[in-house]
Amino acid sequence: MNGRLLSDRLKSVASFLPEGAVFADIGSDHAYLPVYVCRQDQQALAIAGELNEGPFQSAKRNVEEQGLSARIAVRKGNGLSILKANEVEQVVIAGMGGSLITDILENGKNKLSTVGRIITQPNLEARSIRVWLQENGYKLIGEDIIEEAGHIYEVLAADKSEVKAAMNEVELLCGPFLLKEKSMAFINKWESEIKKRENVVYQMRHASSPDKAKIDQFKEEIEIIKGVLA
Repeated sequence: MNGRLLSDRLKSVASFLPEGAVFADIGSDHAYLPVYVCRQDQQALAIAGELNEGPFQSAKRNVEEQGLSARIAVRKGNGLSILKANEVEQVVIAGMGGSLITDILENGKNKLSTVGRIITQPNLEARSIRVWLQENGYKLIGEDIIEEAGHIYEVLAADKSEVKAAMNEVELLCGPFLLKEKSMAFINKWESEIKKRENVVYQMRHASSPDKAKIDQFKEEIEIIKGVLA
């Protein structure tokens, strides 16, 4: 597999890994990311973790075909349970919902003692990851937003930090780095998110027993987003 076949989404994730990375890719699918990184960087080492049998076998095959079995370990298991203590310095979790990513991080906290950097690419609910990072001693050091094949993806990179990060509600929702840049992908995402939230509010108001707290939350988020895009 050459770099041309790697999605822009995963290339962005790879760009946040340091040279000589020793990382785990959780939910690695076909191990495309570890293979790409280890081919680009001769010092990099990786563990590809996959829960499902089909992608696990595909990842093993892909790694063997590329002659990278000595540098990429492919393991089957759930989340961070595939790791031994103090085994990696970076963790990548890409291509899942934000709440699932935070569950994986929360359930595997005991495996993070030597992990200096966490890189995530949530398909939705990036806010929940920013909250988790802030509450667990990690500080965002970079973000990216990519529009690819009709989907918009956010990439978040955070380093372990003694200084507790304190993001406000706007930064938690939209991303402090992405807010500064306000790229076209960012604007497209949030214009679409306003419509989604307005639609949800409309439907909830017409429900047999409207959830007022939920409606108020969505209305507040709509106002935040409109303020950001203004």
